[in-house]
Amino acid sequence: MEPHQLITAIVFLAAIFLVIVRWIDSVVAALIGVVAMVAVGAMTEVQAFEFVDWNVIAILVSVWLIAGYFGKTGIPQFLGDWALKVSRRNIPLFVTLVGTISGFLSMFVDNVVVVLMMAPIVFHIRKIYRIEATGPILFIGLCANFMGTALLLGDLPPQMLHSVSGIEFAGFIWQLGRPSSFLILTATYLVTVGVFYLKFRRSPLAECTIAPELAHAMAGERVDHIKDKRFALIVCLGFLATIIGMSLREFIGVKLGFIAFCGALALVLFFELFAKKMNMEVPQLEEMLAELEWKAIGFYVALFALVGGLEHSKILQMVANWLVPFIQSSLLLGTTILYWVTAPIVGLVEHDAYILTLLYVIRDLGQTHGINPWPLYWALLWAGTLGSNLTIAGAPALYLALSLGEKEDGRKWSLREFLSYSVPYVLVSLGTCYVLAVLIWVLPFMK
Repeated sequence: MEPHQLITAIVFLAAIFLVIVRWIDSVVAALIGVVAMVAVGAMTEVQAFEFVDWNVIAILVSVWLIAGYFGKTGIPQFLGDWALKVSRRNIPLFVTLVGTISGFLSMFVDNVVVVLMMAPIVFHIRKIYRIEATGPILFIGLCANFMGTALLLGDLPPQMLHSVSGIEFAGFIWQLGRPSSFLILTATYLVTVGVFYLKFRRSPLAECTIAPELAHAMAGERVDHIKDKRFALIVCLGFLATIIGMSLREFIGVKLGFIAFCGALALVLFFELFAKKMNMEVPQLEEMLAELEWKAIGFYVALFALVGGLEHSKILQMVANWLVPFIQSSLLLGTTILYWVTAPIVGLVEHDAYILTLLYVIRDLGQTHGINPWPLYWALLWAGTLGSNLTIAGAPALYLALSLGEKEDGRKWSLREFLSYSVPYVLVSLGTCYVLAVLIWVLPFMK
């Protein structure tokens, strides 16, 4: 490793350490890391700006604004009561059910959007029962970050795999005569949420009591949460149209951020022009903008720049080169090392750049050495997704979930409390998926 690479790595790790332990605000820590990387010459200030994926930032701000309107419709409260009824007011089962739904939604909708959609459901139940919101919302964030690689639509890594290998939608369900990403991740997911249901049954969630002033919920009194059904319908149609537009990006031919921005702008414009004429009670735009998690936006911007500086210094490529001899020597050994080295790395590094780098390395190995790349492709994607749930640096959706929960509860979680959720979640999911990957995708292809 060259001296400038060593310095860059030290700056990056120091910044990520401060982000994770949160001795100072995580956004401030990440921004300090960006400034330090510029100061040591890892990148220029212009490059720091260019490394930020502003298309993603446009998606986040636009969809968060639409999700903010969605939270005002009363639909999350309605869904909360429905989930509570289905779970027979068993709060551990309720939290598990909401989290499970979040994971399957993330196969089609960005994980950050899923957190924003589902968090108001927890907020509503928190008002009825004496529970803290942070734990359940963090569980939603973990679940939302889980299934994005199950199909081609949900997250960037499967789309990068499509670009590198040419795999199509059906290949994520069944490929080369065996189950692939959707079926293996679904099995892993069900095991993981099942383990967490048992964890919740032994937690304070199992001992919560209803607030006396809200006893009508236990009595089965019907509450009409959706006060303005026209407002709710328009917001849902706008949300749906935006998601459909984003799913058709390939045919529309413009950036996802522009589609999301147009969806948010159309919704705001409709309310500005017609809300009064239709006698709808619509929150003011200033109120909606004030409720956006601007700190989370800043966190995303800083992380993009940090990882960009790391990639620019060729440190990720060094990791890829170190893995090559192991992959060449044995498919089982190479897959195992790739899997378990990837998991902790993506717990600290936002995983997209790392995964893209390794995808090209695996493709070239397959072409030059006759190695079947698919066990390695899948091991990389699965470990790269599941391992990212370890910290807020690996999965910024967890930062959002943590921020929303702490804001609702009015207190800051310690690192130990956060890790009490993330570590068992990551270990159970990684261990289960590894066993399935070896049995289904490694051993059958070994010579």
